[in-house]
Amino acid sequence: MPVRHGSERGPVRATVLVCVAATIAGVVLGVIGAAFRWCLQAAEGVRADLVEWALRLPGPGWLIPIAAAAVCATIAALLVRWEPQAVGSGIPHVEAVFLGSARPPRPSVLPARFVGGVLAIGGGLVLGREGPTVHMGAAVGAETARRTRLRDRDARTVEVALAGAGLAVAFNAPIAGVLFTLEEVTKSLRPRIVLATVLAAAAAIVSSRLLLGNDPDFDVNRVAAPDLTWLPLFVVFGVLTGVLGAGYNVVVPWLGDHVAALPKIPTALKATAIGAVVGAALCVAPLTVGDGDSLTQMILDGHEFVLWVAVGLLAARFISGPLSYSAAVPGGLFAPLLAVGALWGFVFTGCFDAVWPEDTSFLVIPMAIVGMTAFFGATVRAPLTGIAIVIEMTATVSVAIPAVAAMISAILTARAVGSVPIYDSLRERMPREPDVNPEEAGGGRREEP
Repeated sequence: MPVRHGSERGPVRATVLVCVAATIAGVVLGVIGAAFRWCLQAAEGVRADLVEWALRLPGPGWLIPIAAAAVCATIAALLVRWEPQAVGSGIPHVEAVFLGSARPPRPSVLPARFVGGVLAIGGGLVLGREGPTVHMGAAVGAETARRTRLRDRDARTVEVALAGAGLAVAFNAPIAGVLFTLEEVTKSLRPRIVLATVLAAAAAIVSSRLLLGNDPDFDVNRVAAPDLTWLPLFVVFGVLTGVLGAGYNVVVPWLGDHVAALPKIPTALKATAIGAVVGAALCVAPLTVGDGDSLTQMILDGHEFVLWVAVGLLAARFISGPLSYSAAVPGGLFAPLLAVGALWGFVFTGCFDAVWPEDTSFLVIPMAIVGMTAFFGATVRAPLTGIAIVIEMTATVSVAIPAVAAMISAILTARAVGSVPIYDSLRERMPREPDVNPEEAGGGRREEP
C-alpha cells in the first residue's frame, strides 16, 4: 500500500472516516461470510450424502470418497499456488501485516480463500472456517482503505477491524470478534481501533444474521452451575489441559515443517495424499475428520461415548488436525481446537468418574465447555477471546467461573513448560516477502493495553 502524503486530516474527521469505512466494509463482509458459511454447510451435506451412497455400492465404492477428498484438497492447493497469501489460517498473515513484516492481503485472496476453504473444509479436512473468514475480512478492509484513500495508519485500523469482524461472522460471536482484534492481533486498546472494530463486527454480524438466522452455533440445554467445591478439580483439569495444549503447539508446526521438507514432492501432490487419507477416514471413522462441529454438538447433547472410543477420537483428532493443516490449503485452527477441547473434557470426566466413588456424570457437559475454553487458552493464549467465543457459541454462562479457573491454570502451565502461542509459531514460519517496507506493509506496533 503506497504511503500517502499531503495534508493530515483532523483527528475527529479521520476517526469518523475510519468508522464509516469499517461499517460499510463490515456489511459487505457479513454477506460474504454468510455465503461462505452457507456453502460450507452445503458442501458438508453433499460430503455426507456421497459417503453414504458410495458405501452402499457393490465393490470398492469406498474409493469414491477417497478420490473426492483428494481432488478437493488438490484444487485447494492449486488455488494457493495461484494466490500464495491464501495458504493456511490467514491469521498469522494478518498479524504479520500489522507488525510490518508482510504486505496487506491482495483482492485475489477473497476468491482463493472462499473457493479453497469450501473445497478443503467441505471435503473433510480438519480445518476451521475462521481462518479464511478472518483473512477475507482483512482483504475487504484493505480494499476499502485503498478505495477511500485512507492514510496508512487508518488503513491498518480498518484491516484489523475487519479481521475481527471476520471472526465474529465465522462463529456468530461479535464480542469474541472484537476481543480477538484487541487481544490477539493488535494487543492495543487505542480508541480508534476499538470503535472501528466494534462497528465492523456489529455491521457484519447483523448482515450475516439476516441471511443465516440469529441462533448460536451450538444448541445447548440449560447447564447447571457446578458447585464451587468442584473448583479444585477444574484447576487440576486446567493444568493438564495446559500440558495437552503445549503438546498440540509442538505437533502443528512439527508436522507442517516435516511435510513441507519432503523432497521432490510438489505441494499439490502432498495435499492430494493428505486429502486421500482424510477420505479414507470418512469411510471408516468419520468423526475423526471434518471441522469437528458435529462431534462437539454430540458431546454437548449428552451423547454417551464409550470411554475408549472417546480416547481414540481424541488421539485421532490430535493428529488429523495438524496433518490437515500441513496440507497448506486454506483453513484455520479454531474449530478443530474447540472439538479437541470438548473431547478432552469428556475423556477427563470419564477417567475421573471411573475412580471417584460417587457418580460424576453431571460434570460431563460443564467439563466439555470448560475444555473448549481452556484448550483454546493453552494453545492460542488469548483468554478473553476464548471465554467470549465459547460463551457466545453455546449461549451458556453458568460455567464461567470454572472456565476462568481452568483457563488461568492452563495458560500458566503452558507458559511454565515454555510453550510458544500457536500463531506466533506459525507467523515465524511464514515466508518472508522480499523488500517489504514497514510503512508499505503496515508497520504496526503492538501495544500492551
